[in-house]
Amino acid sequence: MKDEELLTNEIKEKILSPHPLSFMKFQALCIFLLLWGIIVGWMINFSEWQGAFTDNIWLALSFWGIGLLLVGVIASLSTIKWSIFLLYLVVFLTGTLIIIWQEIQNAIGLFVPIYTIVASIIGFLLVEWYRRSHKYIITDQRLIFKGGITIKRERSLRYENVVEYDSERGVLGQIFGFGTIIPQTPSGVGMGSDSAMAAGGIAVGAKKSKLFGVIGGEREVQTPRTRTYYELHGVYPFKEVKQILEKHKQGSAPTTHHKEQVAFQQQQVDIQKQMRDLLKMQTEGKEEITEPPPKKDTTPEE
Repeated sequence: MKDEELLTNEIKEKILSPHPLSFMKFQALCIFLLLWGIIVGWMINFSEWQGAFTDNIWLALSFWGIGLLLVGVIASLSTIKWSIFLLYLVVFLTGTLIIIWQEIQNAIGLFVPIYTIVASIIGFLLVEWYRRSHKYIITDQRLIFKGGITIKRERSLRYENVVEYDSERGVLGQIFGFGTIIPQTPSGVGMGSDSAMAAGGIAVGAKKSKLFGVIGGEREVQTPRTRTYYELHGVYPFKEVKQILEKHKQGSAPTTHHKEQVAFQQQQVDIQKQMRDLLKMQTEGKEEITEPPPKKDTTPEE
């Protein structure tokens, strides 16, 4: 952050980035691709089933694709994000099209493992690029969030607008000392909603014609959640950063004694206004009383 971006008398205290292990949920997808590429290469070239894969190259291709898509479905259902399945589907379809286009079916035992490992390496690089695009600036007056690769996003949040901080630390965060801090505001920034639905059905009717009815309900639960570039995602050292934020929040919030002083000063101002208005009314009344009556016209009539 450049000094000219700071406000008047604003002091920059820390510039943070997410910890290298804070995006492990994305890195885990790349780790699976790496391991699956090694497993497929061993199965096709060195296992006891090597002959079956060599005689039928489409069996090898099916084995590779089913493993990718099955893990993609499981991961998508567990995280409720079908983008994981679509990502693995794109990897599988792209590899299949390259094999058909280049007519390298006979070299599938070499191509599939190398292609899968290269895809995992590219995934690692993209995740690291995305992580490095996040910048969090802590000053004595506000928090500044920056992030994004193609579209740059920036958010500024003053401490007096923060209601509370919600923190989260996983197993890796507890071991390596990093965690996520989500500032929440009165307008609801920093909160997301999770939906839960229950439903039931009943089938009635004869053998040839049946009627199936469904009845259900849905409830939303507010949970602390926002995008990674609108929160302090995976910051290190977690405890030190949290103490700094709590200190600034406490300093920006008025204490009970301060509130009483403000209320007393407001009362004094109101009393002074009333006295000023009363004095003004009295002064105007005296001027009306002391004003001499108009003189009568004594000129004789003709």
